[in-house]
Formats: sequence, structure tokens, C-alpha cells
Amino acid sequence: MTCLNNRKKDCFIFSTIDELVPQDHKVRELEEAIDWNFIYPEARPLYSLFGRPSIDPVILFKMIFINFTFGINSMRRTCKEIEVNLAYRWFLGLSIEDKVPDYSTWSQNYIRRYGESEIFDKIFTRILKEAIAYDFVDLETVFGDGTHRKANANNRKHENRVVEIAKKHYDDELLKEINEDRKSHGKKELKKTEDIELAFDEETGELIEGKGTKSIKVSTTDPESGCFHKGEKQKCFAYTNLTFCDRHGFVLHNTVAPGNLHDSVVFHDAYQKLLETYGESIQNVSLDAGFVTPAICKEVLDGGKVPYFPYKRPMTKKGFFKKHEYVYDEKLDIYICPNIKDLVYTTTNKSGYKEYKSNPKDCETCPLREKCTQSKNHQKVIMRHVWEEYKEEANEIRYTPKWKEIYPLRKETIERVYADCKEKHCLRFTRVRGLKKNQHESLIIFGCHNLGKLARMKKRIMKNASKRGIFLDINKTINKRKRNYNKKVKEKSSNFLKVTTLSTI
Repeated sequence: MTCLNNRKKDCFIFSTIDELVPQDHKVRELEEAIDWNFIYPEARPLYSLFGRPSIDPVILFKMIFINFTFGINSMRRTCKEIEVNLAYRWFLGLSIEDKVPDYSTWSQNYIRRYGESEIFDKIFTRILKEAIAYDFVDLETVFGDGTHRKANANNRKHENRVVEIAKKHYDDELLKEINEDRKSHGKKELKKTEDIELAFDEETGELIEGKGTKSIKVSTTDPESGCFHKGEKQKCFAYTNLTFCDRHGFVLHNTVAPGNLHDSVVFHDAYQKLLETYGESIQNVSLDAGFVTPAICKEVLDGGKVPYFPYKRPMTKKGFFKKHEYVYDEKLDIYICPNIKDLVYTTTNKSGYKEYKSNPKDCETCPLREKCTQSKNHQKVIMRHVWEEYKEEANEIRYTPKWKEIYPLRKETIERVYADCKEKHCLRFTRVRGLKKNQHESLIIFGCHNLGKLARMKKRIMKNASKRGIFLDINKTINKRKRNYNKKVKEKSSNFLKVTTLSTI
């Protein structure tokens, strides 16, 4: 029987750190995936020319990448792991004798330098540009979805607060459409929401709940988070992450918002920022059922993109007629019920819905009334949005072969991105407080995701090239693929312009 309990542990190792780190270790993939020296020119304006020498910014950012790439979820524990892990020391460029930066060093640098800068966006963009240069990113179709991330806040510590109802970006345009529709039907125009006066308490100066206001729960620990409650999920304070990715799972954009905002409300700002960067290359947009609203359908279609949305079940009671069973006549502007009776237009409300009502006398003696309405006045009401035609146009795309090809990829792209980041990169919970800090943290998390995917795809190229006996020059390949990518963008934009001009003709 072998017994190694008395083996001496004070041995000498005559070897370099590079020899001790396995060739297939993940830190080697991360080191070869990108040239980390790009951080120096980005961080140089944040440092002073005077004073004692600072900690290398590349080491600091590599530490945070180790933190989230390997799912450690604590900077204090990350520093302890670096002290004993030779692979982490090799990645940071530290020898065995070098002292590992203290965990408070990163937090102090964030407070004094990085917190108010755009360096997190630049690091995320630089990793994504590297993937685009290698032609790993397919911008033709983008997939979007939202997920909630539990905030670092106590659910019991909150207070009720009256806040002003935020104005939506399309309110002015919608009000114009409503007034035009009401005018065409001989109705009076509605007033602007700005004309509503908010009530204030003279003693405290706070808002009083009424028109233009609402009461919400606000966390006293993290006031910028939002109270999230959906279905059987636990009621908690959380943040919403709205993310877009490509066909291969590379994250293109991420926006963080309070958890009490619906995904469709956050969509506009995130989508516009995505279009500012990649608008010319994007042709198709795939979203889930939560985004199937008239406003979003209009925004996507007016921008010249093709929406690939799923089928959304009618939200009606069981045993009653569905809305599609009432036929809409565009010429007469009426709905026809299953008993072949007319539902005529009555008004257009301030939410943008046109109301069509039946004749109570017809419904009173109708044999199908039990499947139609249970109202006391025996009257059926159907609502139709002023932008309903955009939603109907988006629904018609579901019957095309292209929809069957693109939409099923959602579960393999954006859903997989969220699953990987929650399981591997600590996306389930947040340990920082505030919208800006959570935005920075989410950029690092998705940057880790993109970097890992970039490293694996680069490794695959090198492996295939070595099998064929071809020497691959990385710099030449990057420049060549950049030129090819720019050509593709120009060709796609020119073809898209031709198609749009022909369709308008």
C-alpha cells in the first residue's frame, strides 16, 4: 500500500510559469483572442501625469475579466485566487514574487477614474469589432429579448412613493393620429398630456396621487431598481436587461433599466442605439411575443426592417369568440360579428384605440350572446388601435418560409446567451447598486461572453489551418476580413436601397 502522507512539501520547482500553465487552459485562449494593449490609450486620459506610479490598468481590467469569466462573483475572493493560481498570474503578467493588487484597489479606481468614463463601452466595442473583423458576426438578422437581474436590495426595506407618469416617446405622434381619426369621424380633438396639472402638497412639496401620477414601491437600499413581479416568480427589486445578439450569439448591444419597466417600454432607446451603430447592415429583427405591440411594429416597419414576431394568443376568456372571428370591413369601417350584425364606430380614446359597439337590441335576442358578451346592457365592444395595420402586417410575415427559418433561431441565440451568462458569468444577481454601475457590470459580463466566443472561433480557425498545413498570419487576416466586411456592408445597403425604391414605386 502506497502512503504519501509524509512527503515533504517544501520542494523547489525549477520551471517558468509559462511551462506550468497548461496549453489548453482558458486563460491562454483569452490572451490570444485580443491584443490587450488597446486599453492603454483608452485609459491614459483618466490618469494624472503627477504622483506616485499607478497600478497597470490592463492588470486591473484583466482582474475583472477573471472575476466574471470564471464566475467568481467577488473581487475579494478573486484576489485570493490570483495569489495561489499560476494560470491567473500568467494571464496578468505577474511573477510569483509580485504582489497581487488588493481588492479595494479596483473599487477605488472605479470611484476615482472609471465610474464616470466610457471605458467600459469602449472595451465592449473593441472586442466586438475584433469579432466583426474576422467575419464572425452576422448582422443581417438581430435577435432581441429582455431578462431580469435581481438587485442588491432588501425586499422588506421600501417605501410607497408617488411619481409622475413618464411620457412615452411616441405620445405626440400617437396624439396626432388620434386627433386626425377623431376629426375624420366628427369628434372633438383631445388635449395634450402636458396640459394636465400635477397636484403638490403645499407642506411637503411632494406629489399627490391623481391624474398624471402613480404610486410605486421604491427600495430604500437601491432606489434606482424597480419592483418586479411576474406570474409565479418571487416579488423582488430587480433590473431589466434588454439585449440584442446576432445569429452566432455575439451580443451587439445591452441596455439596463429598472425592473418595473416592461420590455416593450425599454425597447425604443435600446433599438435606436443599435441602429445608430449597425443600422445599415441590419435587415431583420426577431423578438418574442412581449414586443408585439402596434408601436413597436410601426417602429420596425417604418425603419425598413422586417419583423419576425411569434403568434400571440388572443387575450379572451375561455369559451368566448376570439377577436379574429369578428370580420373587419375597411371600406365601411365596421366589425361584423358571427351572427352577421354590425359593430359601428363610436369614439377613439386617449390610448389610441377605436371603439366599435353593437346595437343592444340585436344582442338581446342573439342566440350567440353567451359566447360573445356578458355585459349588463347586452352590448359587445371591440377595440382597434389606430396603428393596428402595422401589427397585422407583422403577423402576415409569420406565414412566409423565411419566418420558419429565422424565428426558431431565437432559442439558439438570445435565449442561449442569457442561459450561458447566468450560469457562467454571474448574470442572475448583481452586487452593485445604481443604473450606471449595473450598466458597466453588464457590459463586462457580455464582453466576457463575446471574448470567450471569439477565442473559441479563433482557435478553431487556427486548428483548421494547421491541419491543412497553412500558416495563418493574424494581422493580414484581420485586414483582409475588414476589407471584405466593408464591401459586404456597401453591397447590402445598396441592394436594400434598390428594393425599397422599387417597393415604393
